[in-house]
Amino acid sequence: MKIPPVKGTRDFYPPDMAVHNYIVDGWKKASLRNGFEEYDGPIFEYLKMFQIKSGDEIVEQLFSLTDRGGRDLALRPEMTPTLARMVNQRINSLPRPIKWFSVPRLFRAERPQKGRLREFFQWNIDIIGTDDVLADAEIIFTTIDYLRQVGLTPDDIKVKMSSRRLLAAVLKKIGIAEANFDSMYALLDKRNKLPQETFKELLAEKVPDKQMADTINQFMELESVSNVERMFGHDELVEEAFNELAMVHRHLLENMKVGEYCKFDPSIVRGLAYYTGVVFEVHAEGSELRAICGGGRYDNLLKEFGGPEITGTGMGMGDCVLEILLREKGLLDRKVEGPDLDYFVACVPGITFDDQGGMVKSTVEDEVVRLTTSQLRTKGFRAAFSYKANAGLSKQFKEASAQNAKKCVIIGEEFKNKKLTIKDMDTGKQELVDYDEFLSWLDSAKGI
Repeated sequence: MKIPPVKGTRDFYPPDMAVHNYIVDGWKKASLRNGFEEYDGPIFEYLKMFQIKSGDEIVEQLFSLTDRGGRDLALRPEMTPTLARMVNQRINSLPRPIKWFSVPRLFRAERPQKGRLREFFQWNIDIIGTDDVLADAEIIFTTIDYLRQVGLTPDDIKVKMSSRRLLAAVLKKIGIAEANFDSMYALLDKRNKLPQETFKELLAEKVPDKQMADTINQFMELESVSNVERMFGHDELVEEAFNELAMVHRHLLENMKVGEYCKFDPSIVRGLAYYTGVVFEVHAEGSELRAICGGGRYDNLLKEFGGPEITGTGMGMGDCVLEILLREKGLLDRKVEGPDLDYFVACVPGITFDDQGGMVKSTVEDEVVRLTTSQLRTKGFRAAFSYKANAGLSKQFKEASAQNAKKCVIIGEEFKNKKLTIKDMDTGKQELVDYDEFLSWLDSAKGI
């Protein structure tokens, strides 16, 4: 009986793993060059960790279990609670600001669909311990830094930015009770995910006053930060939040030379309740794909997990939607080509060699294995050979091409005179080289 993979999970065959590694390696390089340090945590946590943040209903979206000790646990659906727990444990000894990143494997028990699986990888970057909006800008810059590195342009993607603080000030200005803000956030976050009429009906149920509902809709449709000021005048709370967002959007990101990637979009709310300031999502232009990533400022999260009141800002990017977009744009074909070898060592079959005294004999196949392992691989080069000892050179060359070898080292009759033939697999050009000189060149190439 054939057993399929569990629904919503993936098998990573070598070509798939090459793509996965390309994405993850890019995430890590972008994090490190922007000054973030890597961390990780356990793959499962106490269930109450996630209930603190989102309530009991989160249990329905988790892979939860009770262990043999009767403890209620859950596979991690996201990394932020683990981050909060870890920072809280050592808050007095960690230098600030804390700039950490991670690439965890996460799990969510929800219906699999395009770009959303039950098991996935996610890039997380966070800056904790500073309330300077420069940290918000740096999170957004680091996100763009990676995305443009893989070839995505401002025509391909847009960072859609808004502010929870601004939205709260607007709702208060309109007359919405502060006690209803969280439920309003959850509803407004669905605005772009529901048919327009459906959203208007839900909004009318939540806000029966038509004028107030219309004002909310007008705000959500604004296309410029400056229009906020025109719409609401000089309200102090609105103006403070407006100035904060404008500083990030118009000044800092423009100064970082990534402003063309960014646009104001008040419909970006982010569904999670802990966001308090600037929020953003990255969307593919002209695509039906869900958001590539999202994030924002969270100033109360650590306190909710029993720690001090310390500000933070961060971003999470899943690999599923990103990979789909990169494939659609043809950005993986050129960069992920499977295994690349520095050398493939081939031979003319059936040759035997004597040492100087004629007492010890070795086959050409012995010399292939010796050169590949004790020399090339030991010196740090990626090298392989054929397991088909009697295969002709043409078949060995095909194997070399299939493994994307840059050069082919051929051991033939000339090896009796300590000579090797080196073939460039791109040009087909061959040259005869001295064996000892070749080994010396290998040493110098690797700095040995």
